[in-house]
Amino acid sequence: MPLPLLVLQQVSAGYPEQPIFEELDLAIMAGQFAAIVGPTGGGKTTLLKTILGVLPCLGGTIHWARPSAMGYVPQRESIDWAFPVTAQQVVLMGRHRQTSIWPWPTREDRRLAAALLERLGLAPYTGRHISQLSGGQQQRVFLARALIGKPELLLLDEPTSGVDMKTQFELLQLLWELNQEGITILLTTHDLSTVARQVPWVICFNRGLVAQGKPEEVFTSSLLRRTYEADRTMFSSLETAVGPLRPLGVPQTGPRVTPRPRQGRAADGTPG
Repeated sequence: MPLPLLVLQQVSAGYPEQPIFEELDLAIMAGQFAAIVGPTGGGKTTLLKTILGVLPCLGGTIHWARPSAMGYVPQRESIDWAFPVTAQQVVLMGRHRQTSIWPWPTREDRRLAAALLERLGLAPYTGRHISQLSGGQQQRVFLARALIGKPELLLLDEPTSGVDMKTQFELLQLLWELNQEGITILLTTHDLSTVARQVPWVICFNRGLVAQGKPEEVFTSSLLRRTYEADRTMFSSLETAVGPLRPLGVPQTGPRVTPRPRQGRAADGTPG
């Protein structure tokens, strides 16, 4: 049974005058590949930024099993694509914590960046401005930026938004390969259909933990209604989006937790 990489205990986060969620108990397991789903404004991005330390905890604590490097891929909508940088320069930004006192990249930095760009199929675009890349290529550039720091935990905010279905599939296959290499992956998404078929562990989140488990366990009528606070008319589109679930072709990881009401507390974070 995998052990927790980090545990959130009674964590409240958001802004001083506007907490987004309160008293959250949640464990992220080492080696887990999990997706956070929920409505817009439900706190998914806030949760990632709290784990990253970008937003402070308003209460509670985050415990790490050991010091761990983190990589972060932000939402595409939050990036200034007109900023004058090339694909290679974006990737090298991820080496800022490992570089020397000098402001320019080392030979090793360039070697690592080139290797990642090659692996992600971006070698021909190394010197190209990021605005000249396709949506999928842009996502992979920022994924390379996150990976160059050799993270143990990779956080991605809506990585499949704004790209076509083929690119979504290829990106999730790449994330699965990285997970098999030992990287713990936590992503947010609105794409229930893709998650249902390609991600082994789902966290339903709406200003707190609604439920978590395998897709076939949590993508039920009652849990989806609670997660999205949807009436029957709205929910019919959710059921259509998820569609019939089939066995996943990737390992099932993560703790088994009995779903609880949104306002209640989650399990203590240990495997059940």
